[in-house]
Amino acid sequence: QAQVVESGGGLVQPGGSLRLSCSYSGSITSRIPMGWYRRAPGKQRELVARIFRGGATVYKDSVEGRFTISRDNAKNTVYLQMNSLKPEDTAVYYCNAIPPDYQWGQGTQVTVSS
Repeated sequence: QAQVVESGGGLVQPGGSLRLSCSYSGSITSRIPMGWYRRAPGKQRELVARIFRGGATVYKDSVEGRFTISRDNAKNTVYLQMNSLKPEDTAVYYCNAIPPDYQWGQGTQVTVSS
């Protein structure tokens, strides 16, 4: 059974940075594309970054140039480096496969506020 565990969230001021981590196990392998999703208050969950088997990445327009997704297959971990954070980035962040075929984890809260 696949499992994902997100960590690294917190409270940060606008313009600050955070690095999120997602450890996965079970049937999720390095061949499966992975993504970071987020759900802001009162909004639907959305995909913000994805990484494919060969390392190619795709980003939501609003985070392009500020967020970087990466992956360490040896550690079964996906990262999301978030720079120049804005209040509108406030959300609970989740990781899952592309498409999200596995059970969602609890996510990690990111709050951008002064």
